Amino acid sequence: MDVVTIFGPTAVGKTGVAIELAERLRARGEDPVAINCDSIQVYEGLEVLSGSATVEELDRLEHRLLSFVAIDGEFSAGQFAQLAHDEIDSAIAAGRRPIVVGGTGLYLRAAVAELDLRPPVPSEVRAEVESDLADRGPEALHEELDPDLASGVHPNDRKRIARLTELQRMGIAPHLDSEGLWTERTRRPTSLIGIVCDREELDARIDARVEAMVAAGAAGEVRAANAAGASETARKALGFDELLAGDVEAMKRRTRNLAKRQLTWMRKLAGVQVIDVTGRDPDAVAVELLP
Repeated sequence: MDVVTIFGPTAVGKTGVAIELAERLRARGEDPVAINCDSIQVYEGLEVLSGSATVEELDRLEHRLLSFVAIDGEFSAGQFAQLAHDEIDSAIAAGRRPIVVGGTGLYLRAAVAELDLRPPVPSEVRAEVESDLADRGPEALHEELDPDLASGVHPNDRKRIARLTELQRMGIAPHLDSEGLWTERTRRPTSLIGIVCDREELDARIDARVEAMVAAGAAGEVRAANAAGASETARKALGFDELLAGDVEAMKRRTRNLAKRQLTWMRKLAGVQVIDVTGRDPDAVAVELLP
């Protein structure tokens, strides 16, 4: 039984399409189950901010790997990979159709392939590197990187410099390119579906989604998570810092930038079937996706 994956930019309507596809699969006698591959939806307490499936949506389609990590816990793609593999294997063993759905490219690949993922960094190493970044700046740490690593990253790219410095200090060789991440080989037969829509429509959907999140209490959710000591990985949630600062427009801008990066990830997916959903209802799209 093939695994079905549904990937695409934020606000494009992935969950709605997955639910409609599941209903059509049930109509022909299958028993589908969704497996989340969004890196923030794993956190308990960020359901509104992350756009996690609602109670009504969960009633229509069972989702796994949602809201199971404590807000102050660190979590990595490597940890996710093993859990996702177990969920997919268990579903297939039970005769169920796995539908992997979400917008985190690395988590999608972690779910469906065997990846050479680097381990999570101990908190003490991360704290040391963050302290050095704050005190000395990214350019100083860039100069300390192995030349082969430094040549592939801009001296002001704080995020990548921090990650490479962490791994270097742990004695772990980072990936020098993405070859290990973008293989056509999957653990099980897999249909890769990429959902896109017209840029103007997507921007409108993003603005509406952010406003709906704010109306549903996302800012209060963020304040509660901050007070509870949200981990560094949880704080990477799109809109976390912006809503703490009360800047909804900045959250919209950052969300549009994320959508562009997600589309870039999609173009790297070998064998992806791209479906344009502009102006289309999820049920019409689901018919096209039936395996």
